[in-house]
Amino acid sequence: YVTKLDVKFKHLERMDIPQMVKECKHKWLNQTLTQVNDSVLRLGIVEGEYHSHKHDNDDEFFFVLQGCLYIDLEDRTVALHPNQGMTVGKGIVHRTRAPKKTVMLMMETSTIIPTGD
Repeated sequence: YVTKLDVKFKHLERMDIPQMVKECKHKWLNQTLTQVNDSVLRLGIVEGEYHSHKHDNDDEFFFVLQGCLYIDLEDRTVALHPNQGMTVGKGIVHRTRAPKKTVMLMMETSTIIPTGD
């Protein structure tokens, strides 16, 4: 898993998501794109599964651009397809997984620990 918490784009810089996806060599990349007030927008390019975790103080928003993201919760699994999103509230145990290459945007606080609390 590659997690880059540095902000890649400053305000007023153009982002080219398709180009970033094309250049990505990792099966699991979490790259911070920009900061918006106290939150960050991250790009996830993922294939495979992440571990179950939770964030005690932070909500997490997932929005799929390409592929399919499964979010396993304690009582069900939610499938997100392109142009679908979902917020996982603070304190909820979840695991994300993608059977094939999936591209998503994530919005969360800038102080969140991506691996969980």
